[in-house]
Amino acid sequence: MTILVFTLLIAASSLAAGLLGALTGLGGGVVIVPVLTLLFHVDIRYAIGASLVSVIATSSGAAAAYLREGYTNLRVGMLLEVATTLGAICGGVLAARLSPDAVSIIFGVVLIISAALSLDRHQPPAAAVHVDPLAVRLHLDGTRPTPQGLRAYHVRGVPAGFAVMAVAGALSSLLGIGSGALKVLALDRIMHLPFKVSTTTSNFMIGVTAATGAGVYLHRGYIDAGLAMPVMLGVLAGSMLGARLLVRVRASGLRRLFGIVVLVLAIEMIYNGWAGGWADGHG
Repeated sequence: MTILVFTLLIAASSLAAGLLGALTGLGGGVVIVPVLTLLFHVDIRYAIGASLVSVIATSSGAAAAYLREGYTNLRVGMLLEVATTLGAICGGVLAARLSPDAVSIIFGVVLIISAALSLDRHQPPAAAVHVDPLAVRLHLDGTRPTPQGLRAYHVRGVPAGFAVMAVAGALSSLLGIGSGALKVLALDRIMHLPFKVSTTTSNFMIGVTAATGAGVYLHRGYIDAGLAMPVMLGVLAGSMLGARLLVRVRASGLRRLFGIVVLVLAIEMIYNGWAGGWADGHG
């Protein structure tokens, strides 16, 4: 395979990853890291470095479109970025102490948990809906566009959401996934934002988190420009296309797509990490 063909295949795969990432709030990294490691046999540390660069591009491209559509909750995103940035610094330190196979297994376990929570369609009864005093004090409640006009929603579980976002930030630096999977679940299931608001707010947040992690990987020499460039351009193009499609896609369909994709990739990543660790231990 020539360098040109390899670059074009990377760019095409990244475009698909960016499209899926924008539609589900994953940021593209959750797809591109397994693709680079499993299909193109790229060292997972360089795959994560390229992914973090692409996540920044995804967030910048998709977030602008989502803001124009009126879905993103800026106040929630800015508040939770404090937690994710602190977590990203801790995750970057942890990444230096773990082997690539261990990172691959952790990647898969995190995605399985994400898939299970996403496919669980249970919703709280209407009586359980209440106003969170902290959210009111911080002016976090917002509105979202619907075919019938703007509809108000309430934000809940602010302290729990803040704690989960710190973990999401650590996973971002460790796994290069932008922590979009965990962010969407925290916003949707813990803070009870509407699903499209969760995905768009996640896309707004992941850029800052990924930039923190990318700085750590750049310092350690794990960002290769020849790999990161086609990944970034492909993911950016896919994210812009996904942002246009999001407003026409049903939220229930996004949930199913989210769960199925991350479950398949999780199984592949765990197997890859387990097989690599077994081979190293018996080589």
